[in-house]
Amino acid sequence: MASCIIVDDEPLSRDVLRKYIREVSDLEIVAECSDAIAATHQLHVHGADILFLDINMPGLSGISFARSLTVSPLIIFTTAYPEYAVEGFELDATDYLVKPYSFERFLKAVNRALERLRENRRSDGPGGKILVKADKKLYALAFSEILFIEGMGDYIRIHTSQHRLMVHDTLKNFLESLPEDEFMRIHKSYVINLQHIEFMEGNQVRIAGETLAVSPAHRDEFLSRFSSL
Repeated sequence: MASCIIVDDEPLSRDVLRKYIREVSDLEIVAECSDAIAATHQLHVHGADILFLDINMPGLSGISFARSLTVSPLIIFTTAYPEYAVEGFELDATDYLVKPYSFERFLKAVNRALERLRENRRSDGPGGKILVKADKKLYALAFSEILFIEGMGDYIRIHTSQHRLMVHDTLKNFLESLPEDEFMRIHKSYVINLQHIEFMEGNQVRIAGETLAVSPAHRDEFLSRFSSL
């Protein structure tokens, strides 16, 4: 099941998308937004695999919003203006739907997105990578080099052997972009890479010389997964 968010300032356009999405059993709507600011909040709260994103919206445009994302879901642009297509594809958009579009054209875009999701999930592992934006740079981090991630409200600090990267994202949202078999949340403030644990003592784990707390809410799941490593 792929989660998706609709971002469009036109109610009728949202109605069409909602109807089409409900026809596809592999899709689930987690939020609908009429502007990019609301979409930013919903992404932090829910996360999403696919973003159906209008371009011409009041305030922040869909193009500007896509550029602002630190960790981006797959984007399918929906717009009445075909002249934005080149700019959209420069942002590595999965597809570009020009309104009004048929269900068949919508389904083609969705199938393309679902295939990319499957490819991404197959690559999750030693060779998998994630792009993050920090310090005005774009970093390609291998999952295997991430030691742990520290949550700080609307920001996270990604710890690797080489970097301490401050990223504008929430821990919950970032966790959804990581392979489930390698990473887990052990505390409201920490997500760890299970492969980098040195040892556990009491309610604490040691990773790369750092001692991190395991909260009671996550202890049982952690012990189960740690014992099976």
